Amino acid sequence: MTGGTQAADEAFQPLFNGRDLSGWVNINCAPGTFSVTNGMIHCTGFPTGILRTERMYQNFVLEADWRHLKPKGNSGIYVWADPIPAVGQPFVRAVEVQVLDGLEGDWFTSDGDVFPIHGAKMVPENGRRGGDRAFPTEKRMKPSPEWNHYRVECVDGDLSLAVNGKVVTRGHRATPRKGYIGLESEGSPAEFKNLRIQELPVTVTLDPVDIAVPPEGFRPIYSGVDLTGWQSSGESGHWAVRDWTLACDGTGTAGVLSTVERFSDAEHLVDFRWSEKGKVGDWRKRMDFRGVNLATMLPAIPPAAEHPAGQWNRLRLKIRGNTVSATLNSTPIVTDLRVPTLAPTGPWVLHSIGDGLPLEMANFLVKSLD
Repeated sequence: MTGGTQAADEAFQPLFNGRDLSGWVNINCAPGTFSVTNGMIHCTGFPTGILRTERMYQNFVLEADWRHLKPKGNSGIYVWADPIPAVGQPFVRAVEVQVLDGLEGDWFTSDGDVFPIHGAKMVPENGRRGGDRAFPTEKRMKPSPEWNHYRVECVDGDLSLAVNGKVVTRGHRATPRKGYIGLESEGSPAEFKNLRIQELPVTVTLDPVDIAVPPEGFRPIYSGVDLTGWQSSGESGHWAVRDWTLACDGTGTAGVLSTVERFSDAEHLVDFRWSEKGKVGDWRKRMDFRGVNLATMLPAIPPAAEHPAGQWNRLRLKIRGNTVSATLNSTPIVTDLRVPTLAPTGPWVLHSIGDGLPLEMANFLVKSLD
């Protein structure tokens, strides 16, 4: 090994210690979705979701080896990512470096596509039909279960991907251009190893719009694979686990799900949408917090704040002591409203109230305010 090569290698730092997931954060997956096996990060593929780094990165070179354990597997590596899911998605705003095996279509390949998702932006090199997806210039990918090596260089919003030793994909002027690195779970088992990073000099002060949102400390309380952590009563069969979503058919009048965990001062985040076109109900009646129904906590919702049926909404509810603050789709609903009947602690309760309106829910996230 030459001195120059050795110096370059020493500039890299491990992003994964080979023993556990220290330095990584489960955004919205089950506890067992990502695990460490034989010095590798193993991903089951279920539910769909993301494991991210604890800290942000701006300019860097990322190297990783990956493989799919079954043909036609799907996964991804995210760069410059947000730390929480996009509204109504299991994914985050980021630039995705595709990790795909043996699948081809008019608008995608299995050879190292790179593209922005869920509000991120990027100008592709070798794009097609005016889209923002950058396509690889040649096929260098090895099929499952062989290992592939990615080298991703990210500098000031420009990105290049080398597949098994040669740069094949490029993108430019991405935003955000500072954020988290993530590994994607999407329906098939995959493994990652030899993750390492070399941080590069930063010479430009970024505009805040080019930086991922802060992490805030949210954690998931719904696994996406089962109802571990929840208990049911009454007509519980009206609730169904559907990967990253939890669905209620709306026909039962006494179906209740409640968390085993009880919360004191906390902020709760959840996404929801009505499934039937043109039909919306009173979603406030579907949820209780600390012994009080949301219809009591949030006495009036501005019509313009709620999205129509079929579109996802995001509720953020902050309860501290006996005061409540809430936003719906970033629109303030109440601010420091006093609710004297709030219990000191209580579970998050979901109701099936028999209104006949199917409701989908996702991204059950909580952070403590204690």
